[in-house]
Order: sequence, then C-alpha cells, then structure tokens
Amino acid sequence: MKIKITDQPGASIQKGMIGLFFEDINYGLDGGLHAEMVENRSFEFMEAKGDKGSFSESYDGLYGWSAYPAGASGARLNIQTAHPQNEINPHYLEFTAAESQNAFTNKAYDGICLKPGVQYQVSLYARTEGYEGGIEVAVEKNNKVKAQAALTSAVTEEWTCYTAQLSCSEPVTNGDLVIRLDTPGTVYFDFISMLPSDAVLGLFRRDLVELLEEIKPGFLRFPGGCIVEGYSLDNRYQWKQSVGAPEQRKSNSSRWAMHGNNEENEYTSVYSHYNQSLGIGFYEYFILCEYLKARPIPVLNVGLACQFQSTEHVAVHDEAFKEYIQDALDLLEFANGPADSEWGRLRMEMGHPEPFGLEMIGIGNEQWETEHADFFTRYELFEQAIHAQYPYVKLIGSAGPDISSVHYSQAWEYYRKRTEANPNFVYAVDEHYYVKPEWLCGNVHFYDHYPRDIRVFAGEYAGHYGNGMNAPHFNSWGAALAEAAFLTGIERNADIVVLASYAPLFARLGYAQWSPDMIWFDGESSYGTPSYYVQQMYSTLMGTKLLQTVNEKEEIPFTVSYNEAEQVIYVKLVNTLERTVQVELKTEMTLTGRGEVYVMQGLEEEVNSIQTPLNIAPHCASLETANHMIYEVGPKSFHVLKMDYRLK
Repeated sequence: MKIKITDQPGASIQKGMIGLFFEDINYGLDGGLHAEMVENRSFEFMEAKGDKGSFSESYDGLYGWSAYPAGASGARLNIQTAHPQNEINPHYLEFTAAESQNAFTNKAYDGICLKPGVQYQVSLYARTEGYEGGIEVAVEKNNKVKAQAALTSAVTEEWTCYTAQLSCSEPVTNGDLVIRLDTPGTVYFDFISMLPSDAVLGLFRRDLVELLEEIKPGFLRFPGGCIVEGYSLDNRYQWKQSVGAPEQRKSNSSRWAMHGNNEENEYTSVYSHYNQSLGIGFYEYFILCEYLKARPIPVLNVGLACQFQSTEHVAVHDEAFKEYIQDALDLLEFANGPADSEWGRLRMEMGHPEPFGLEMIGIGNEQWETEHADFFTRYELFEQAIHAQYPYVKLIGSAGPDISSVHYSQAWEYYRKRTEANPNFVYAVDEHYYVKPEWLCGNVHFYDHYPRDIRVFAGEYAGHYGNGMNAPHFNSWGAALAEAAFLTGIERNADIVVLASYAPLFARLGYAQWSPDMIWFDGESSYGTPSYYVQQMYSTLMGTKLLQTVNEKEEIPFTVSYNEAEQVIYVKLVNTLERTVQVELKTEMTLTGRGEVYVMQGLEEEVNSIQTPLNIAPHCASLETANHMIYEVGPKSFHVLKMDYRLK
C-alpha cells in the first residue's frame, strides 16, 4: 500500500473533536463517578416496576439500611415525615437502639472500601426528643472495627449536621458502615454521607476522573441519554431539581430501573431500586467540565418521554409546554447570566460568580418524528425562543435512534430544508449507531459523500459483538479495532464531523444494564477497555488540520493530519486484516528523522480487566523517520506514527 503525503493542508479539525458522552446508566454516577459511598443517603428511594407504557413506583425509604449486627434483634428502623430536615426530601429515619442491638448499617453498593492514607468524612443530620447519649461511626469487617470516630457526645432537639473523620491503617474491602448509639434510645437521622478526602473537587471519584483526564476530552455531553426523557415525563431529568443545596435536591428513580423487566421476572429486577440522588447535578457537571477543560453540552427534554418506553408527551399548544422552553432559557441564564440575574445569582451562591461560558445545547436526546411525537415542531419552537435571546448558542439536533431507518432520512431532509433559509438553525445533527464491528469496518467512508452544508455530531456509537447486562467481555479488542477503523473516516471528514463520543462511558461491575461500555470499575478499582485506549489515541494524537494524500490502493484505513505550531505529522493506520500490510510512505514535508510510534495489537477476543487493566493498551517506541520509508502494520493492529518535520 502506497501513501503519498503532500504538503497541501486539508480541512481544519475541530479542536476537541473527541469528547465524552455521560449518562447515569450502569450505576455510572451514583455508585460510580460521584464519590459518595452511601446508598440512599436521604431515605427517599423508590422502587420502580413495569414495562413499556405501564409503570409503577412505590416508596421504599429503608432500602439499603438495616439493623446491625445482623442476626441480633431489638433495634427498630422506621421512616417518619412529621418533622423533616427539609420539605423537598421529607422522609427521615427513626432509629431506636436496644441493649442487644444498638446500631444500623448501609448496603453501600458492595460495601465500604477504605485505603490507608485517605481520610473519609462522614456527615449526617440528627436530632432527638430525649436521647442523652452520643453517636459513633465506624467501618467494620466481620464485626471487627477497622476505623471509628465519635460524631457527637450529645444530640440536640433541632436538626444539626454532625461530622467525623475516619481513617484506617490497612486496606478494607466490602466493609460495613456502622452508626451506633452509646445507649438505648431513639434518634432521628437524615442525609447520611461518606466521602473520601481525595475526591476531585470534593465530589468525584479520583481514579475515574483520572481516566477521563488522560483522554483530554474536548467536551462532555450530559446528563444522558434516555434519563433526559425518563420512562414518563414525571420521571424525566429536570435540571432545576439538580441545583441548590444537595440535601434539598429531589431524588428521582432512574429510567434504567426498568431495563430488563419482563413477564418472567414479574416486571421487576435487581435494578428496581436504581435511583438518582442528584448529588451531582448541573452545577457539578459544569465545574467538572472546567476541571477537564472540556466544553459542556447539556441536553434538554422537549416534552417527550423516552420514545422507546412511552408515547407520553406534552402537546406543543399546551400551557405546560412553555415550561420546557423556559427551562432552556433559564439554564442559559444559570450558566452565562450575570450574578445579579435570578439564575446567575444561584450560580454565584453555589460558588461560581463567573459565567461558565456555555456555547452548545442539545435539543432533545434521541428523538424522531412519529404520529405521536412532533419532534420537528418542538425543535423549531426551541430554536426560535433560544436564538431570540441567545443567537450565539449552537444547537444540536437529533437524527433519531439509528442511521439506517426512515427516521434518519426524514431528520436530515428536515434540517437541510430549514437551514437553507436560516443557516443558524442547527449547528450539528446528533447521529447514534450501536452496530456490529463489521458495519464499522465496512463503512469507513460513510461520511465521504455527505453534503457539506450541515455538521455532524457522532454522539453515541460503539462496536457491538453482543449486547446485554454485565457483559464486560463484549469490550474486546475486535470491537475497539473496528471503532479505530471507523474513526479514520470521522477524522478524514473533519470538515463536517465536528464532535464524536463513544457511549456509554461507565459501568460498575455487576450493576450494568448495558454492555459494552468504555470504562468498567468496582468499589475500589477501575480500568479502561481497549475502546477507551482507542479514544485516547485519537484525542491525544491528532493534528489541527488534515494533510492531503495520494493513495493508489487503500488496503487498510488510514488518515494523516498535522499540527503546524508543533511541527508534527500524525499518520494513523488501522489493520483489521489477518495479515501484515506493508505501507510505503512518501512525504513532501521535510522530516527531521525523529518520531514515535504508538501501537495497539492483540487477538480479537482479548479484553482488559481489573486484574489485567493494560492487557490491550498503547505501547510507545521511538521511530526513525524518512521522507521515503516502508512501515509494516501487523495483523489486527492500530498504529499512530508521530513524525517531526521542519519548515522548508
């Protein structure tokens, strides 16, 4: 295979093209990215049951909580609402200790994990009506104390926040968080929290954030995904409920609590108690974007419940529909407005006086036009209202759930027609494709012949050898290699594909409703899949412009870009074949002879794991370069050649 690299620049590559799609699926936020270790900390959890078009929720505020130690008796746990800590989350725990059993514990997903050298802050609200003892907190394993501290020696009659620091001298896995009364009696509890001192920004689990940092993402799309829509409109994500004091954010059951329900399991599952605490809300997403140096792309509901689950909608002529548009306008004021505006003031009070500089918003998540869902009309009404006040904001439209159905072609016809009269109508159209690796390999040139009038956001994609719950083996090298091949086409068409993100991002082992996923983790460890490292290679080893090339026969997918400021050329070569391919490279640029090569290679079925996190990962080596050179690309491998050049 021969590639001639000319000295003629091609299209500019959008800075930060490769980014992140985040959704609270697979316990990726509560139980994952959010460093909070307590489950159901406000005693507000709901149990969700049902299937498409038929849902029910029931309150189950004691979920995750039980008397301690197990096997003993005497203590009582009840839920009360008579004198709440706040009215938004009105339920709280009434705990009565006995001589024989004076403590209670939290499920904490798979139990508490502690690391030496890290402190853990436990905080809770408590009050009493006569109890005269103190409160202690501990982490125990097999009824042996591993860490303990006094929260208070005396509880007042008013709701008061008490805190304590825990630390350990040896690692603890799957321990019990124990809250103990000194003497028999009754104390009321609410908003029980435990956070590690190494949490990023005091909120985010460090190892997961470090994996995100290493990608150097250009953007973060949030909060989903189907949770934006909910299995009903009452269940939809409402950003205004996610800001303000954390203890006053209204808990919400997750749309993914319904996943996998069917007649055989009586329309319930192990995920029926999957809830959103909203401990991480829109404010926290914005500050995470700042930390990662990634542009925020929030996605808003347009008055439609999840179209896979329901036909529920608010008619565009109903008064209630105005609320959805107002939410978008108020979000822009929250993000960008002055500190003396209503929503800008809240941002300031939460700790960020300066605007966040929000530039893009997604209008709807994964919407398409049907007899029940007039999405095109909704988009148009949002566009008119937003651009009337914020003409600079770039809007992301939806092409529907796939790139093969009539919904996809109808969407593109709609956007092109409207953009003819209004070039600001849509910035980019969000395309989703969860497909077989064979499709990705066979469609490397998918975007080559797209009209160049409207940009594309490849918002959700992944190579699927299979689907299913809790299936990390689907994140194989074969799937990631196919994604690498397809991404050559995305990079080569950077004039129209301006944003791209793999999905989903996170999955907790044993808690996943959807596979494959980019990063897997348990209570103490995490690892990037081969797909993660492909994303990292593209995000960190990409130029600012394409370089035009001449190719006699394309045996394997490739792309060439360069960074003029750094005087570096990047050549990506993806070999999905069973044989080695020799690539003859000639360049009109003057190379210095110095370079590096990054290589990923393995068997199609190979995966990474907690035990072998770097089984399939890039290996870097020095590379001697020449203006005319032969480079061998081994079977089933992905290579990035980084070659220094000098200006003539």
